[in-house]
Amino acid sequence: MRILIILPLIIALLASCASRKNNKVLTNPNSSSSTKSPGGVRGASSVAKSTSMTGWNYIEKYKGIAIAEMNKYGIPASIKLAQAILESGNGNSTLAREANNHFGIKCGGTWTGPSTRRSDDTPNDCFRVYDNPEQSFIDHSQFLLRKRYEKLFSLNKDDYRGWAYGLKEAGYATNRRYPELLIDLIERYELYKYDRAESIPQKDVREQRV
Repeated sequence: MRILIILPLIIALLASCASRKNNKVLTNPNSSSSTKSPGGVRGASSVAKSTSMTGWNYIEKYKGIAIAEMNKYGIPASIKLAQAILESGNGNSTLAREANNHFGIKCGGTWTGPSTRRSDDTPNDCFRVYDNPEQSFIDHSQFLLRKRYEKLFSLNKDDYRGWAYGLKEAGYATNRRYPELLIDLIERYELYKYDRAESIPQKDVREQRV
């Protein structure tokens, strides 16, 4: 009789321990299912990714918006992509991840949107913050439509070498090797092939907004 009475108590005790163990696993704060506050820059909507993006991944993701902007304004897609790759480190830089700024564009006198401070030419340079990467690509086009870059638009849109040296001459970057760096990226990834694309399906353009 004692065995019959004790046995149900042992079974109940084991079940209770198993339940508590499972609860601990589900509420583990270090579990991969837990979420963290993105923090970061005021006005930025992106969250830092845990994995780095490669150059090929970056091109595949943003070639659509680069071609669309080329068709609209005449800025070579190869130049836009090469600048974005170089300035953002394939989209992995802090400025790209937290501010969606893929071209290193600073605030300037006309910028009224959100901004962030980063050390660059000076220890406290002001950079523009965008809601998404697409806005950065679009604003880059607007940035190049200023008078100081107008000579570039007399060049053929598939003259990426002329554009690369023209950007340096117009003062886009302080790095003396800036044109060579752009040309190297364009030729390494064969970005010049996108300069011949005159149109792109609207579906691909919309994908850049996701």
